[in-house]
Amino acid sequence: MNPHIAPSAGFRELLASTWRNRALILRMTVREVLGRYRGSLFGLAWSLFNPILLLVVYTVIFGVIFKSRWGGSQITNKGDFAIIIFAGMIVHGLFAECFTRSPGLIAGNPNYVKKVLFPLEVLPWISMGSALFHTCVSWVVLLIAQVVLRHALPWTAILFPIIMFPLVLGTMGCSWFLAATGVYLRDVTQITGIITTVLMFLSPMFYPVSALPPAYQNLLYINPLTFIIESAREVLIWGRQPNWTSWSFYLLASMLVAWFGFWWFQKTRKGFSDVL
Repeated sequence: MNPHIAPSAGFRELLASTWRNRALILRMTVREVLGRYRGSLFGLAWSLFNPILLLVVYTVIFGVIFKSRWGGSQITNKGDFAIIIFAGMIVHGLFAECFTRSPGLIAGNPNYVKKVLFPLEVLPWISMGSALFHTCVSWVVLLIAQVVLRHALPWTAILFPIIMFPLVLGTMGCSWFLAATGVYLRDVTQITGIITTVLMFLSPMFYPVSALPPAYQNLLYINPLTFIIESAREVLIWGRQPNWTSWSFYLLASMLVAWFGFWWFQKTRKGFSDVL
């Protein structure tokens, strides 16, 4: 890596850099995951306990206390509402974890900036890897809950990683953009938490899209999380395949967002050391 040559910012370099540094990304992701629980009594087991406890809380509050139903559905199982909400929380949790951490990835690691040979562009991938690990754990918990509470497990659940792939790309684009911008504008850190909270309530997390008046239902899809949450529920709970045409457009848009975020990161990285 020559510091006097402007780094490439093309989509091909995005793929090449990820592949070239795959071993580094994997090792640092493992260290990130293990470091989060280092020193705790149960250690890595907390990654399993957390989603289980969250699902139990949802089941008690919405299934037992409120006796909630999802829209006009006739399902009456106490765990149904909790499972539906939990599926949405998995999607939002992946996005929120990466989005809120991104502004501090570069600013919080000045030692990496001063090391010329360290590929800074992998830092968002490490954050994403940690988030994906916890998403996979929550996915497994949801599948087990499906069997225990609903006594059913649709085969379409195996499509969940495919459904999430565009979200991963789009979130990576946001992470690269925010990581670079956060070096120059520290206020971004304060804004990301607000944005993720707003997106949570403006997505069909606690209510179905059909609960809104028809005139406002399409507006809900302006939120990039809406389509993924709805598609995740289709494959995980209802046993139906998503709209693959809409998924293809979402994938294309996510690729553009990923490329733009990576382009912005590469174009602004030369000034990181001066600011830090």
